[in-house]
Amino acid sequence: MTQDSDALDSLVRKRIRALRSAHGWSLDDLAARCHLSPSTLSRIETGHRRIALDQLTAIARALGTSLDQLVETADDDVVSNPSHHAARGLTQWTLREDPGVTVARMRLTDPPPDGPAALKAHPGREWFTVLSGTVVLLLGERRLRVEQGQAAEFPTMVPHAVGAVGGPAEIIGIFDREGRRTHLPGRTSDRGAPAGPAAHRPGPASA
Repeated sequence: MTQDSDALDSLVRKRIRALRSAHGWSLDDLAARCHLSPSTLSRIETGHRRIALDQLTAIARALGTSLDQLVETADDDVVSNPSHHAARGLTQWTLREDPGVTVARMRLTDPPPDGPAALKAHPGREWFTVLSGTVVLLLGERRLRVEQGQAAEFPTMVPHAVGAVGGPAEIIGIFDREGRRTHLPGRTSDRGAPAGPAAHRPGPASA
């Protein structure tokens, strides 16, 4: 076996053990579910027995995963760097697994905009949690206070906007492609034109 295949073989065995532990199962429990003897399963987990394809398929099925997920290679790119927009108090991370999703840390200094014309709507859902301060979420006809430590999740086809109340607030939000285009600065529309003013767009960061 090559070094890479040895590493993958070891990773697969560790995955089996970790998934079994996550289910709270003993060797006997998993062995009964995948129709192997506990001793065979123990030798598979400890690397003292080669894993046949039919055994691996049965183990994956018993653990509630797929064969592809069980044998996929480890991603070397684990740590990623954010992009900063210091003037707007905004930090963004793009998920490698789903480039359409952005995680953004935003500093809000202004109250939510007044008037229905300032509310935004777009396909999808959004989620945010308040790290500090208090946030007001305008959602259709509703006005909701979201305090530090609380989170909000809502369908974005309902017109919405957020803002700070009683002082600056910081949030972390998860935005899909439509939400990112609508609310985050520095993004452009599919046609290349700058996106319009965003109801979530933070004001300048306070000193």
